[in-house]
Amino acid sequence: MTKELQFGRRAAKSGQAKSLVVFLHGYGADGADLLGLADPLAPHLPDTVFVAPNAPDRCTGNPFGYQWFPIPWIDGSSEAEARAGMAASAAALNAFLDARLTEEGLGADALALVGFSQGTMMSLEVAPRRAAPVACVVGFSGRLIGPERLAGDLTARPPILLVHGDRDEVVPPASMPEAERVLSAAGIPVQTFVSPGTAHGIAADGLGVALGFLKTHLPA
Repeated sequence: MTKELQFGRRAAKSGQAKSLVVFLHGYGADGADLLGLADPLAPHLPDTVFVAPNAPDRCTGNPFGYQWFPIPWIDGSSEAEARAGMAASAAALNAFLDARLTEEGLGADALALVGFSQGTMMSLEVAPRRAAPVACVVGFSGRLIGPERLAGDLTARPPILLVHGDRDEVVPPASMPEAERVLSAAGIPVQTFVSPGTAHGIAADGLGVALGFLKTHLPA
């Protein structure tokens, strides 16, 4: 049975929703951890609704937070459990996205996924496999899981922006060019941005680039 995701929501500043941004948090966090990004973004995206779900499961490594899937080298789970967790979360996330689009009265071309760390991994797992392409994907400090599976699963090619700090000690910065290479080879348009001096987080320069990308690809 697919789990229903709990979420927070910020209404469109203009009162008229023309687009939807879904924030996907990292391992051990929750939706509220990223929903605050709506504050600096909303004045520039006044017709955008922002939502941020909690991942389906409580985090093994942090019981106060949530996880999209277990991480073997952190929580001692098996690779099979990690794969199964990701598949279950992908199903839950797809159902969540479909429900939110219906609720907001929007099409897939008005949807952007903005992920951080494990949330980026989920964005890159789900977006290229959806039946209708989303408007775009922004991924901070993440990586592409199972790159060997992408070509055979591909159903959509949404534009993707990858942002990574060059001081990240949690997800290696080399993960960004590795993902770019595989995604580009699959015909997906990819842009990248290195955030100088940034560790595992979202800095102002990267958020600014992300805002420009969202403004370009979301409905005006």
